[in-house]
Amino acid sequence: MKIQNTMTGKKEIFQPIHNNRINLFVCGPTVYDDSHIGHARTYIAFDVVARYLKHKGFSVFYLQNITDVDDKIIERAEKTHTSPRSLSKKFEQRYLEDMRALGVINVSYYARATEHLPQIIDQIGRLIQKGFAYETQTGVYFNESRFEGFGKLSHQSAEDLAKHRIEPDPTKINPGDFSLWKKRQDGEDVTWDSPWGKGRPGWHIEDTAITENYFGAQYDIHGGAMDLIFPHHEAEIAQMEATSGKEPLVRCWMHTGFLNVNGEKMSKSLGNFTTIRDMLQSYDADAFRFFVLLAHYRSPIDYSEEALEQARRSLERIRQAAKIIEEQLETAPVSSEPEDIDASATLARARFLESMDNDFNTPYALRAVFDLVREVNRRINEKTISRKGLQDVSEQLKEFGEILGMSFYAAGKKPADKADAVTDNLIELLKEIRQKLREKKEWQLADEIRSMLNELNVVIEDRKAGDRKDDLK
Repeated sequence: MKIQNTMTGKKEIFQPIHNNRINLFVCGPTVYDDSHIGHARTYIAFDVVARYLKHKGFSVFYLQNITDVDDKIIERAEKTHTSPRSLSKKFEQRYLEDMRALGVINVSYYARATEHLPQIIDQIGRLIQKGFAYETQTGVYFNESRFEGFGKLSHQSAEDLAKHRIEPDPTKINPGDFSLWKKRQDGEDVTWDSPWGKGRPGWHIEDTAITENYFGAQYDIHGGAMDLIFPHHEAEIAQMEATSGKEPLVRCWMHTGFLNVNGEKMSKSLGNFTTIRDMLQSYDADAFRFFVLLAHYRSPIDYSEEALEQARRSLERIRQAAKIIEEQLETAPVSSEPEDIDASATLARARFLESMDNDFNTPYALRAVFDLVREVNRRINEKTISRKGLQDVSEQLKEFGEILGMSFYAAGKKPADKADAVTDNLIELLKEIRQKLREKKEWQLADEIRSMLNELNVVIEDRKAGDRKDDLK
C-alpha cells in the first residue's frame, strides 16, 4: 500500500511503526459554531482511510482532538452572552451528532484540550528547559529560530518564513514565534494555573501534548486539511521534535484538498459556507459521502447543488441495481457451474482494492463498482446469470459499501422525511383544534377545517369516540 506523504511529496510504501498497529491522528474542530461541509469532506476522507486500514487487518487507534478553548470560542461566547464552557460543550455535541449522521464513526477517542492541561503544561516546561521556548510579559513562546527544521513540511525557506507574521507581539524574539501559553489579560475568566501564571494554552501545543500522551513521541499518520500545513502542522513538528529529540514526528503526513464554492475555499471567514446540518436537510448523508468520494482526497472539490444532485443520482443507479439483484435472487436459476460474472466480480474486487492501495484512490475504486454494476445489469437483462452469481455480486457490493462507509442496499433518508413528519404533526394539531371547535359548537369553522383536510385526502369521520385520520394517499 502506498500513501502520498506531504513531507516528501511522493507516494511511499506505508509501513507502520508497530507491525500491525496504526496510530492515526487527525486535527479536530474548534467548537465555536456548527461545522460546515468543508470540514465534513476531511472527516469523511479519514473515516474511509480508517475503514480501509481495518479492512486490511490493521488495528487502528484513530485519535482526534477537540479544541474547546480558543480565542474564537471566547469571542463568540461574549457576543452571545454565554459562557465559553457552555458554548464549546453545545457545539461539541452538535459536531458529534453531525459526524454520526455522516457515518463518520471510526474515531477511537475524542480528546478535549481542556482535559489535557497537565500534559500541555509539562510539554511547555520541557521546551523551556531545552532552550526552545521563553517567557515574556504576555506569555510563553516557541523560538522558531532555534529549530532548524522549521518550514520542512510546507517546503518554505527561511526567507519565505520571514514574510509571515504570526501573532504580532513586541515582546517576542522573532515575529514568527508562536504562543505556547497565553497569560491572562484584564477581564479574562477562561484561565488555568501554571508556572507562568494564570492563562490558557496556545492552539498548536494542544495537539502535540495530546498525541504524546496517547502515542508517544512518534506515530504513523497525521491528517488534516491542507490549510493546516502552515503554520499549525509546522508548529507541531517543531514542538514535538524539539521536546523529544526524535524525528520524524510522524511517518506519513496526509492532507485533504479544499472544498470550493465558485473557485474559492469554503470557509466561515469568507461567509460562503453551508453547514452539515443545513445540507442534510436536503440530501441523504450517503449522497454527500458519495459526492466527496468521487474526488480523490487530495484534490479540490467544486461544490454545487447540481454536483451533489448528480452524485445522488449516480448512487441511486447503484442502489437500483442492488435492489434488482435482491429481487432476482428469489427466482434466478440454480447452477453450480462457473460463470463469467464470477470472474467479473473477482476483477472488480481486485481493481477496487488496487485503487485503495494506491493512496486511497476512491474515484477509481468507484469506477470498479460501476463496471460491475453495468455487467450484472447486462447479465440480468440477458438472463445469463444464476442465483450463485447474483449472490457473489451482492456480497461484493456489500463489501465495497462497508469500506466506503455507505450502504448500496438501503435507500437513504429522503429529504422529504422531515417535511412529512411536520405535515403529520400539523394535521394532528388541526384535528385537535377542530374537535375543540365542535365541543364549543362552532360548527362553521370546524366544517371549514374538515373541508381543507378532505382536500389533502385526510378523511375525517365524526364519532363519539373521536376522530380518525386515514393515511395520506
